[in-house]
Amino acid sequence: MKYPKLRELKEAIYSLVTPSYTTKFPKEPHTPYPNFRGKPVVDDANCVGCETCTNVCPSGVITFKDDNDQKIRIIERNYGLCLFCGQCQEHCITGKGVTLSDQIYDLATFNREDLIERQEKELLICESCGAVITTKEHIQYMHKKLGPKAFSSIINLNVLNESLRLASEEEIHVEVRDGLKRKDMFNIICPNCLRKILVKTSY
Repeated sequence: MKYPKLRELKEAIYSLVTPSYTTKFPKEPHTPYPNFRGKPVVDDANCVGCETCTNVCPSGVITFKDDNDQKIRIIERNYGLCLFCGQCQEHCITGKGVTLSDQIYDLATFNREDLIERQEKELLICESCGAVITTKEHIQYMHKKLGPKAFSSIINLNVLNESLRLASEEEIHVEVRDGLKRKDMFNIICPNCLRKILVKTSY
């Protein structure tokens, strides 16, 4: 039998009389250290569904799927893949759409579907070609951010007309027939269709 060395015996005795370095989690709650980066928490009221977080996420946690028929954008976040790097929080255009929690850290589960969160945002669809422009909340955020300058954009102006009812529905919605014409500028159209109208009517 090999007897323990004096150094090992000393360490064993020292461990018996000193407090433990580890916590007793999950039996006892753990208090995270300052600046701890936990689960990203989404504030739906301040998230505009602009896709910025999707573009900067290094592990592909956030995915977007646009349903043109129902005019909704479905946002999925799979926290089982999250690195808690904080890129989504740092690059959020509103600064409040997502925040890394300093308290939510226990994401262990037996069902991976429990780690997936879904969110829906209403879309703006081009009335000419059917392309997705952006979400309505994104446009509304631009209005608040730009102030009176938002009226310089035809798309923003048409959305404001629709929401504020500055004009009747018959005046702001014109059916697109036999190609794009200048009158179609007052519909909700994408930048590509707007460019076609301007090029067609200018040259």
